[in-house]
Parts: sequence; structure tokens; C-alpha cells
Amino acid sequence: MKILKYTKTKLGNEIQLLGGTDFKNILVIGVFHGDEPQGKFLIDEYLKTNPNCPMLFIPCLNPDGMQCDVRTNSNGVDLNRNFPTSNWELTEKNEFFGGNCPASEVETKFLSEVIEEYKPNLILTLHAPFKVVNYDGPAGEIAQRIAEIISYPVEESIGYPTPGSFGTYCGVEKCIPTITLELDEECPVQELLEPVHKIFDLLKN
Repeated sequence: MKILKYTKTKLGNEIQLLGGTDFKNILVIGVFHGDEPQGKFLIDEYLKTNPNCPMLFIPCLNPDGMQCDVRTNSNGVDLNRNFPTSNWELTEKNEFFGGNCPASEVETKFLSEVIEEYKPNLILTLHAPFKVVNYDGPAGEIAQRIAEIISYPVEESIGYPTPGSFGTYCGVEKCIPTITLELDEECPVQELLEPVHKIFDLLKN
């Protein structure tokens, strides 16, 4: 895996886009929220044994939040509410704060640039804790196949408003099939290796 693109965060951490010399336009993203670190571990472990995997990976989108063990980035912004969607709104400053304006954060800008430059035709993001396969855009069929591997239900809606979300930005407004895999946070992450790596194998094939 090579570093295809990178940027630095407010705290000086590096966000990396990884890919091989020959890759499909499938993007896997870990750690939107810093207190949901499972994605980075699962991606890193997969790449140890699949160094030439023909997909694109951002193992950790929010390294500042992960460093501080908080949901938001170092500016107190929930990255999954900061995308320039038609339903973005200025909200109160709590853990779901979407920023003072859309795409205000370096992490959001970096991911938006990756989407524009590499034009993925399928995106998988790894979250916790809801134990569902959520999807946006034309992703119902692949969501069902993922659900069969991990034995989670498929949910088109997460059940509450998410203005400025990445799913709305890519799935609804750009029509890119976008899967939000909500992992069971009560499950030891080692036990998630087998099903999640099977999902990666499904996507790469």
C-alpha cells in the first residue's frame, strides 16, 4: 500500500489515503468519530495480510478525536454533520455540532477532495455502536450481502436526523452507493476481524 494522498490535522496528526498501484474505485473509511476506533484496527489488520488489496482505504479520518477519545475532531465538530449537503444546518455546540459552516474542517475537506479525485463507485464507512448495516443511495443489494456476512439487520434509516451527514452527501446527493456499517461496540474487536475482513473480501472481488 502506498500513501496516495494525505493531510495534517490541527493537532499535527496525519490522515492518509492508502492504495495500491492497481485499485478498484472502492473506498473504505475508519474512525469518523474518535470514540469509535474499531475501524482503524480492522483496516490495519487487514492490510497486514492483504498489502496489495485493490481498494482505497482511509484507516483513520479523525486521528485528533481518536487521540483524545472523543466523538468530535479537535475543533469540537462532528465530522458526520459537517458535509455540504442541502440539509446541513447550524446547530447547538454539543457532540453533534456540525461546524460553523459546511465543510469547515480539514478532515471534511480532505475526504471531499478524495471523493472528487478518485470518484469511488462504492463507499464503506465503519462506525459503532448500533449493530446495523445502514445505507444511502443505490446500495440496498450490497447492504443485504454485507448483512448476511455479519448477521446484522439492514436499516435504510438510522432512526434520527443527521443533517450534513456523509451518507446524505455521497449516497443521496451524489448517488454513490454508501454503506455505514455500525459495529457492535460490546463485541471485542478481535471477534470482528473475521466477519469484517470477509466483507472487505466481498468488496474487493
